Amino acid sequence: MKRSFCKILLLLIGAVLYLSLNSSAQQPVVNTVNGLVSGYKSGDISIFKGIPFAEPPVGDLRWKAPEPKKAWKGTLECRQFSASPMQRNPVPFMMWTEEFITPPGNLSEDCLYLNVWTPFKSSGDKLPVFVWIYGGGFSSGSAACAVYDGEEMSKKGIVFVSINYRVGVFGFLAHPELSSETESKVSGNYGLMDQVAALKWVRDNIGAFGGDPAKVTICGQSAGSMSVWSMIASPLAKGLFRGAIPQSGGIVTGMINNDFGAAEKSGKAFMEKMKAADIKGLRSKTAEELIAAGGNFGPVCDGYVLPKDIPGAFRNGEFNDVPVMAGWVTGDGSLMGNQKMDPEKYRKMAADKYGDRAGDFLKLFPGSNDEEIAASLKKQTLMQFAALPDYMWTSFTKYPEYIYEFSHVPVDKPGFPNYGAFHTADVPFALHTLHMWKRPWRDVDYAVEKTMNSYWVNFVKTGDPNGAGLPEWKAYDRSAGAIMEIGDQPRLEPGLYKPEFEFLEGFKIIMSLSRN
Repeated sequence: MKRSFCKILLLLIGAVLYLSLNSSAQQPVVNTVNGLVSGYKSGDISIFKGIPFAEPPVGDLRWKAPEPKKAWKGTLECRQFSASPMQRNPVPFMMWTEEFITPPGNLSEDCLYLNVWTPFKSSGDKLPVFVWIYGGGFSSGSAACAVYDGEEMSKKGIVFVSINYRVGVFGFLAHPELSSETESKVSGNYGLMDQVAALKWVRDNIGAFGGDPAKVTICGQSAGSMSVWSMIASPLAKGLFRGAIPQSGGIVTGMINNDFGAAEKSGKAFMEKMKAADIKGLRSKTAEELIAAGGNFGPVCDGYVLPKDIPGAFRNGEFNDVPVMAGWVTGDGSLMGNQKMDPEKYRKMAADKYGDRAGDFLKLFPGSNDEEIAASLKKQTLMQFAALPDYMWTSFTKYPEYIYEFSHVPVDKPGFPNYGAFHTADVPFALHTLHMWKRPWRDVDYAVEKTMNSYWVNFVKTGDPNGAGLPEWKAYDRSAGAIMEIGDQPRLEPGLYKPEFEFLEGFKIIMSLSRN
């Protein structure tokens, strides 16, 4: 009887130990500088969602630089995404289906959290790190969008991090009273400061997740791409990353050209619109009231977070120089919408802008009929929005730059219009998340995804996209002008847009385009 009891007791103890070990294996725990966090497992990947990297920017912390997160006791469960940044109600539209849109129903000012996917076995693994920054025109967006999932990239031996940052009025309101509260005597750019704070969190904590803080690559698309360039331009981000991948969006041609004085003036007008006597009164307004008031808010050239003269700073070498792999999609040219012009008006526009070189301009961007004018205006938008800034970077950096154009058209879903290689279409191919985008994919789509993601993974690991089994991607050389065309069959295209680049760069033109 006693022997049987002992046997049963041993079996029970074994079962408890097994369950405990199994639970621990399924709930990885990591010790961050602020405290313990627990995640969950998906195969060999450990996933942590909703890790706070700053104090909630609410109450008196609204419109202030992110405050360092205070330490917590016990273990913080990080198994689901945090709230997304406060923004207008996210609704799918046109080609941007639900997979590309901020998940509805969970918006909050308390949004400064990040997510980690890691294949680590121990904190000493020293794996390369990829930090994703979402787009959304600096007025919307979320790290929780389906196509930003990091599991597949993590399976390739990379620690994948996605971050939230404040957008719209919460992320970019400038006002003299706010400026007076700071040592720098400027305001706005809170969303960019959130990004810097997240990168500092990565520097201080990613080693515990098996990552190497000396091997961080930042990547973003659209406003996320402009954010990547902003991190390159910002003295606050110095030393926080070793490589950058901006997708569809540059800043050197004036996409971020907000004068700080004008931004403060706009902030004063917003306060008057809200019928608030001071910042205290504005802080007392609900988030919903502020969102409903509208307004256009974005990064500001404040001389603190960003140089007052971004093109000048780049020309003078005052930036964080790192290897860059940059590009755009052909659909970027249609992004802004183009005004209607008849041939006479188009020729006048050319003469006004280019003077005695208008003839050269019209050879590159012809406009003898409506069809030509429409195509030329799209090409000009493409140049200004992303292509020309990426080209101009080669004159600033000491590193090789790899440039691409994405022209692959995703397969149609029955009853879904064909929008071509539209703005953001490249993201699921680069991040290997086609499985998160509900479409009837073809073999050619999966092949493009495999190739494009391999380029991204190689660049994150080595600073060079090339690898075994891939078409050779040569660094951009101004004499040859080779650009990697990522179409159905990726291939290097020498001289693509070379005449247009050389012509436009000579004018250093800044066009007034609405933000994306």
